[in-house]
Amino acid sequence: MDELGRPSIEEFKQLDKLPVTVVLDSVRSLHNVGSIFRTCDGFSVERILLCGITGTPPHRDIEKTALGATQSVAWQYAKDIREAIGLLKQEGKKIITIEQAEGSTMLHRFKPEEQASYALIFGNEVNGVSDEAMDLADQCIEIPQFGTKHSFNIVISAGIVLWDFYYKLKLKSDDLF
Repeated sequence: MDELGRPSIEEFKQLDKLPVTVVLDSVRSLHNVGSIFRTCDGFSVERILLCGITGTPPHRDIEKTALGATQSVAWQYAKDIREAIGLLKQEGKKIITIEQAEGSTMLHRFKPEEQASYALIFGNEVNGVSDEAMDLADQCIEIPQFGTKHSFNIVISAGIVLWDFYYKLKLKSDDLF
């Protein structure tokens, strides 16, 4: 692991973060929660906001997939998604749901603003993002899909969207658009 040159937990906490808060809107699987912690560590997000029925650390089923990322990634809990979105709006975050919805913007067409800060809301594995969150969001992003299934697993969705944001905001590729 030393050869990979990874930062320690304390060094990670001091790194410049991707200006994103990941919001989990009543995610029921503790393994999904843990995997999203690990994904958020990998993309150095600001924090995770756990809402509704979403489980919180410490829990062995979260740790099983987080592999310690609950120690590196800052997180908070809010019982009510409306309360959470209110907090995020007070912080000046652009609220974006990740969902298949009428009027959504396809991920590859979304152009994040360099100086903006975002809250990305991922929903329940069965019911998706709650109606309350959809109503309060500034925008909705949809991941294009081409197969027979109607959705990706939430962890896969988080990985795809966070990579896209990281690429567009941090790597600043000349061939981006």
